[in-house]
Amino acid sequence: MLKIIETGFDGLILIIPRMINDERGGFYESWHLKSYQKISISETFLQDDISISKKNVLRGLHFQRNQGQLVTVTYGKIFDVVVDIRPESKTYKKYFAVELDANEPKQIYMSPGFAHGFCVLSDLAVVHYKCTQYYDPNQEVGVAWNDPEIGIKWPVNNPNISFKDLNYKNISLLIQV
Repeated sequence: MLKIIETGFDGLILIIPRMINDERGGFYESWHLKSYQKISISETFLQDDISISKKNVLRGLHFQRNQGQLVTVTYGKIFDVVVDIRPESKTYKKYFAVELDANEPKQIYMSPGFAHGFCVLSDLAVVHYKCTQYYDPNQEVGVAWNDPEIGIKWPVNNPNISFKDLNYKNISLLIQV
């Protein structure tokens, strides 16, 4: 049984899977087609990706045109951020943030039209993405992680950011997604 937390964004769902714990550890289903269809996630996932990052690494804000994602932290803890980049949306330029921790499993599902990023709070974090489109470098776009129009309050002072991510532009300079 999945618990759903409304985010206030159309097409963005926070999911808490049922965790079974005992003295040996824990278990939960990270994906079950029929269960997720019941909560209106009907896309077909075509590719799974894994990101491994060290403490204070900040990745994003990335998106691939027409791609939805289901994000789960399988090791460590991150501050996860999703930004609505759909100009016609009532939540355009607004963001949703949540800590995702492998010890307290949560998943974030975002339909196409959102940019995604995170920073690592633990020494190491492993992030698993289920994607509704195959990776295509020609469809990859990004938004500046520190865009003042969005105003994300990141919990790190000196994040470790890739050259590519440092060169993304503010959301107002994006060509229609």
